[in-house]
Amino acid sequence: MSNLRAWVATALSVAVLPAANVRADDTPAPPPPQHEWLGKGQAGFLDAKGNSTGESINAMLDLARYDDGWKNALHVEAFYGKSGDVLSAERWIVKEQTDYTITGNFFAFGGLRFEHDEFDGFVYQASFTAGAGYKILDTASDKLTVQAGPGFKRFRPEDIVKNPDGSGAVLYRVPQEAQSEAIADVEVDYTHTFSPSTTLNNKLLVEYGSANSLTTDQIALAVKMSTKLALSVGYQFTENSKPPPPLKKVDTVTTVNLVYSF
Repeated sequence: MSNLRAWVATALSVAVLPAANVRADDTPAPPPPQHEWLGKGQAGFLDAKGNSTGESINAMLDLARYDDGWKNALHVEAFYGKSGDVLSAERWIVKEQTDYTITGNFFAFGGLRFEHDEFDGFVYQASFTAGAGYKILDTASDKLTVQAGPGFKRFRPEDIVKNPDGSGAVLYRVPQEAQSEAIADVEVDYTHTFSPSTTLNNKLLVEYGSANSLTTDQIALAVKMSTKLALSVGYQFTENSKPPPPLKKVDTVTTVNLVYSF
């Protein structure tokens, strides 16, 4: 795992340093293609630390469609891994969001999110959110979008008992009663294009609730190797504010992926 971290650090340095001197392009971003699905899929290795530990594989799929003032986006994410013969990581995330442009860079949104993680202390976390967003930056080199609104969340905690031998194997799980609560949702999405071949993206999600608050932050640097294929190195931070004890609040994931755009 230490070799993987070193490889990621080297890849980030090699990609960022040549692009650092490229000046920002403040011309308006071209409009996206209309009435067709756009997307990208990626898969690769990851190095997980926290409640789940081990070298694993991961995959993601992103789809988006623009129909005049409407935008529909779907995100599917999964990773799975073992440490020796012991299952050490398994997470599934599905998110769908629909936006409607009200005027200019101002839009309304409604979204659904479902997460199942075998090791975060929750059988599932599902939420519905709605609100408004604004494109603060929308140029050829920089895109910054923020959105916020109220929502409703349903989740089910569980107690996880692991083998005391240190292997990390789960002996049994004890699901608790499902809970519901109102939440406040805040999301920030920023992309910077260093050059035609190098982009940096950071996505922040906060679902604030009194029973549990979920925070995720994903940062990824992608370097194109062709018009369709790119290499991406990334880091993901996930925190549940109140997981069942003695589980840790924070999980981190380091990824190295091949990305195919279509």
